[in-house]
Amino acid sequence: MSKQRHASVWDAIEDTPAEVENMKLRSALMMALKKHITRTEMSQAQAARLFGVTQPRVSDLMRGKINLFGLDALVNMAAAAGLRVEMRVREAA
Repeated sequence: MSKQRHASVWDAIEDTPAEVENMKLRSALMMALKKHITRTEMSQAQAARLFGVTQPRVSDLMRGKINLFGLDALVNMAAAAGLRVEMRVREAA
């Protein structure tokens, strides 16, 4: 077994560069949303009302179930929370 080094865990487990980038963005958004909920001491029910989703959906977010969330949904929840989402595009190294 060879020891391969990867820039991120997503590079190791995803099949294509597109999937890697998608997972990195989704992961960053999910972590920001979780941090916001925790920092503001919001209950999952309060977060659900704010985001316009169900409480079980917020539970999935808090438990890191990334496969259940698309970029659009996460951006919408971030905007509803009053978070500003920025994107930067650059050439691959």
